[in-house]
Amino acid sequence: MKARNSNQKQDVKPDLKRPIILHLQRSTLYQHWMTLLMPLLPGLGAALVAIALGQVKVWHPLEQVGYNVLMRVHAQVFQPKRDARVVVIAIDEASLKQYGRFPWPRTRYVELLQALEPSLPDVIGFDILFAEPAPEDADFAAAMLNNGNVVLAMGADSRGHSISGVPSLEQVTGQGHVYNKPDQDGISRRSWLYIKQVPSLGVAMVERHNENLRAAIAQGNSAALIPLPAPNAQQAEQPAWLNWLGNTESIPTFSFVDVVQGKVEPTNFANKFILVGITATGFDPLQTPFNQKAPTGGVYLHAATLDNLLKQRFLSTLPAWNLKVLLLILGMGTSWLLSKQTLQGRVATVLGILIAWLLAVLVLLQVAYLWLAIAAPLGTVLLAAIGMQLREQHERQLLMSLFAQHVAPETAQMLWQRKAEILHDGDLQAQELVVTVLFMDIRGFTTISEKLHPSELLLWVNQYLEAMTDCIMDHGGVVDKYIGDAIMAIFGVPFPRTAIEQIQQDALNAIAASLEMHERLQHLNHEFAAQGKPLIRFGIGIHTGLVVAGNVGGHRRLNYSVLGDTVNVAARLEALNKEIQANNPYDLLITNETLSCLKHQYRSHQVGTYPLKGRESTTLVFSILGKNASEANPNL
Repeated sequence: MKARNSNQKQDVKPDLKRPIILHLQRSTLYQHWMTLLMPLLPGLGAALVAIALGQVKVWHPLEQVGYNVLMRVHAQVFQPKRDARVVVIAIDEASLKQYGRFPWPRTRYVELLQALEPSLPDVIGFDILFAEPAPEDADFAAAMLNNGNVVLAMGADSRGHSISGVPSLEQVTGQGHVYNKPDQDGISRRSWLYIKQVPSLGVAMVERHNENLRAAIAQGNSAALIPLPAPNAQQAEQPAWLNWLGNTESIPTFSFVDVVQGKVEPTNFANKFILVGITATGFDPLQTPFNQKAPTGGVYLHAATLDNLLKQRFLSTLPAWNLKVLLLILGMGTSWLLSKQTLQGRVATVLGILIAWLLAVLVLLQVAYLWLAIAAPLGTVLLAAIGMQLREQHERQLLMSLFAQHVAPETAQMLWQRKAEILHDGDLQAQELVVTVLFMDIRGFTTISEKLHPSELLLWVNQYLEAMTDCIMDHGGVVDKYIGDAIMAIFGVPFPRTAIEQIQQDALNAIAASLEMHERLQHLNHEFAAQGKPLIRFGIGIHTGLVVAGNVGGHRRLNYSVLGDTVNVAARLEALNKEIQANNPYDLLITNETLSCLKHQYRSHQVGTYPLKGRESTTLVFSILGKNASEANPNL
């Protein structure tokens, strides 16, 4: 013991301390950033896919369906009130029955204007095209001139070009186009406020209202003009998204014939924006989110436009680049939230995100008239969830295929829980680690194999390997590979050690596993002796140092392993046991680097300095004599 103590005093300090500390600092910083970034990748991929699908308009029909559902749910939940100033005088079935088939002579409209005159309406708009001259044009023009607040419809062709009407009528009143372009599913969701700077019927009516109001303001009355969007000279078309508030049946509507015959109270039209149009079935059908199976009359498109203009509640949408940024945030945020969840937690989280988004869309529609996309964001969330699940399944298969047969069950579970530390972008990446490598081999295996039948040899070796593997795994080691009768094990993979104490514990675990293997071998040899089988003696070499860990091999065959000089040193030490028998009771040789990690918990003997095969420098070698009886005594 005294000789051993004097030999150890000069070499007890760890040689690897500075490089280990530097490596730990680099590894900790790298792992910190990778742990933060890796969970975001499935969501990033999902968002990019969603953006690409949006570029080819895959989401477009789904967004249209979402618009319909949103309008109906919003009307049901918030029950918004329409602007009471907008009313419709309908050329309905009752009016056609009374006055005959449409179109009617101009005298019918003269009668209507005369009937409305006592009511003092604000503006009257005719959603009826007067494209051809008629004998009654002079009387109709005189009635409109007398009223002073009439706006006529202006036709438009399929390209949106305006069609001129009867000059004698256009000279005495305003005009507004009645162009409508439904979406591919037949539903009208937009109102063309201007086409080539020509206002729509609704805009022209508000313009006429503002002109009258300016005259009143000039005379000293206090009133506020209704804001109108200015026509954009750079845009041929200026559509606005309509905020449909409900079924068109809720818009105050009066039969043309009832109004002319004085059956409607004049107060119903005082200071109102009156739209006159045909609602009889088959003449001017209009589909809305609320009127699909049974279309309504086209005049209600202008009623909705007027309501949105008067209340300033056309829908706005996010710019395209804002939506892309939103999808990126939503995708990455979803995958980050799901990365910490179990399967049940992920299902609940995804449902929660979807519901939260729908509620946000609904609330923003009510308070800000903002129509947020529905299909693309929800699709991004689902794609992120699917991507996360597929990535996790791939990672689980990868991890389990590499480690399931090499580590204890609790270690395998820990591998899965901490997968983000070793898996990068769904693949096991190479990383530098400070580990303790153990090599063990059977002495005289070649001679023994000559004496046994191959099948008996296999059973004998497997019985031995199973016992030794149990010892290694029970102490947190990973069996890297079996090389015939030899075992290569690693303590300290696959997670980078972030503290010196962890590296020291790996070395302690390797020594503890070696001593247990020696004890198990004694019991195993008793069984072999009783069975008449050869006895086993092994040698163990252990070294602590820096390695690179990762997948070794090609696409068709991969194995997780470590490479580096540390592995070579451990292998050479194992072979050195053949030469060193004295003061080596456990056939266990270690280096000074490993000894410096043992914290005086084991008694050792310095056996000398040896030039190991393949290395230019010599290596200080120690044997282990046993566990220290008193860790407090520095001389032991």
